[in-house]
Amino acid sequence: MFDAHLHIIDPRYPLVENEGYLPEPFTIEDYRKRMSRFDIDGGAVVAASFQGTDTDFLRASLAELGPDWVGVVNLDPDATDEDIADLDRAGVRAIRFNLKRAAGDIVTLTMQALRAYEIAGWHVELYIDGSMLGSLEPVISKLPALSIDHLGMSDECLPYLLDLVDRGVKVKASGFGRVSMNVVTALRRIHAVNPEALMFGSDLPGNRAGRPFRDSDIELIADAIGTDMYRVLENNARACYRLPVRVPPAPEEPTPTLRIRRADLPKPSPGDTLPFPVVE
Repeated sequence: MFDAHLHIIDPRYPLVENEGYLPEPFTIEDYRKRMSRFDIDGGAVVAASFQGTDTDFLRASLAELGPDWVGVVNLDPDATDEDIADLDRAGVRAIRFNLKRAAGDIVTLTMQALRAYEIAGWHVELYIDGSMLGSLEPVISKLPALSIDHLGMSDECLPYLLDLVDRGVKVKASGFGRVSMNVVTALRRIHAVNPEALMFGSDLPGNRAGRPFRDSDIELIADAIGTDMYRVLENNARACYRLPVRVPPAPEEPTPTLRIRRADLPKPSPGDTLPFPVVE
């Protein structure tokens, strides 16, 4: 399983209050303990708003987690081309725009995104209230690669989101405790438009969510997606983050039984046949 959306809150690195909020620590050890039930073989560590543009925590996390893990960064507007290339070497694969909890100059963000894509092939990850998606069409149309956090947040945005999905935009199946929508319906409709769009994310530790990730969320995705679960839980995200995809194990097939005509059955020799005893 590839977890395409999680946050690591490492107390060794500084945090910035966001709307007066500072989260409790959530370390790599905490994450591994919480997800020990699942076979997690990679994931995307996403920089949160209260981590500002600090990249030290992200570099440290990726170095500890290993090569199947990538980072999503809040990029400093003053970052140089070499800064971007260096972050890419450290495992960063995307730039995040948090337009739900942090304001930003759309023109500046767009230029930053285009530069990051040109230098390192990064896509943009957008955390936004779904009602704003339509108004951002002039910006979204300029982005070469994009994913939307948390199913787009609301049913209100679903028609527009489905249009984006049809144009190749990825969507994170994450943050079910943050959204105001019918999650199963949204999952089914997005997957029907493009089976390569959905990417599972736990959104742990789930700060300020209505509820954090539950193990039963995996069952919810299974009910919605069915036999394509492997794409949503693994390979869609791997492809998006430019990691090698995994070949799903082929189901074992029973050895076929060939029908034999009665006339072709071997005839027993007379000595091989025992008469039934006569019962008085």
